[in-house]
Parts: sequence; C-alpha cells; structure tokens
Amino acid sequence: MRLRGVLMNGCSRRLFIANSVALIIICFGFTMMLIALFFVIDHLGSSVGEAVGINTNRLVFSNENHTAGLGHRKLLQSTGDADDDGGGDMNRIGAACSKDDIVILQGQTAPLPNGIPAYTVEILNACVSGCRISNIHVSCGWFSSARLVNPKVFRRKDFDDCLVNDGEALGPGETLSFQYANSFRYPLSVSSVVCC
Repeated sequence: MRLRGVLMNGCSRRLFIANSVALIIICFGFTMMLIALFFVIDHLGSSVGEAVGINTNRLVFSNENHTAGLGHRKLLQSTGDADDDGGGDMNRIGAACSKDDIVILQGQTAPLPNGIPAYTVEILNACVSGCRISNIHVSCGWFSSARLVNPKVFRRKDFDDCLVNDGEALGPGETLSFQYANSFRYPLSVSSVVCC
C-alpha cells in the first residue's frame, strides 16, 4: 500500500489501521464526555442560577457560598449493616430520616491565583419527601481554608466537628454548596443529624 509517497508493508499497514481505530474511539469518547458535561451544566446550572439569581449563561461555577433547592431525588441508597444507626429497611421511601439521607459530594476546582488547590463541596438532603434534616454535623478533622467560607454555611466547631447551615434544616432535595482552598482535600463525612 502506498500512502502519501510512503511504501507500507503488511505490518505497518496493520499498525496504521489499529492506531487510526484507537484515535477514532478516543475522539468519540471525548465527544460523548463533552456532550454529557454540557447537558449537566445546562440543566443543573440553570436551576442553581434561577434559585440564587445568577446569570449562568456566562458562569459555570459561582465563587459564592449558597443554598439552593435543585430537586434531586434519592433513587438508590447505599447498603449498610442492620445495626448501623438503628438499621432499618434501606429500601424505604418516606420513612424516618437518618444521616444516610445527607450526601456530601466534593470535587477539585480551579486553584487560587497563588496556586493553592481549591475544592467545591455540595451537601444534599437526598430524601424524597417529608425529611427536613437539621443540626447536620460533619467529621472534618482540623478543617481550615485559605478562601473564606461563610460560617453560616459551614464552620468548624471543634476538632472533627463541623456544623452545616448554621444548624438550620435542609428540606428534601435542598442542596448547600461552598468552596474551600487548602493544600489537600479534607475527607468529609456526616457524623450526626437531627430529623425534624
């Protein structure tokens, strides 16, 4: 086979075809990831923007701390032992709430101008309905941030004890988010809640 003036033997031809197929698969995967990302930004971003009055046509992530109801629903729950916090049926809908109804998501965002890594945290009440949860305490070690975090949104009270939303309740589907900056990511997990 002759390709642009280069004579290719059988081995080179197979290698060229394999590389071409791999490149096509990588491009397809990248395109699908971009489509999914734009879908998420379009659908979640507009909800957040409407809730807090931000024009999301130009903004992907807000630098402000805020609370917004995004209408999330809990479809699946994690499995647990029967003796975890009273156990109970993990396939429940509308039963009493537990700390398992609070979901903490965390991801890295653009670093501060001085290079300190930054992280966005989302705390979600994933209960379907009727579960207002207050006094949400999070295990957070010696949490601190180079970026100011609104203490009414998230604050460390003591070692390994941070309070969410100033102790106020998060309703079903409500999400609270904030950003912090530190040289490492803090492992955050729910330690206790009060069901309203």
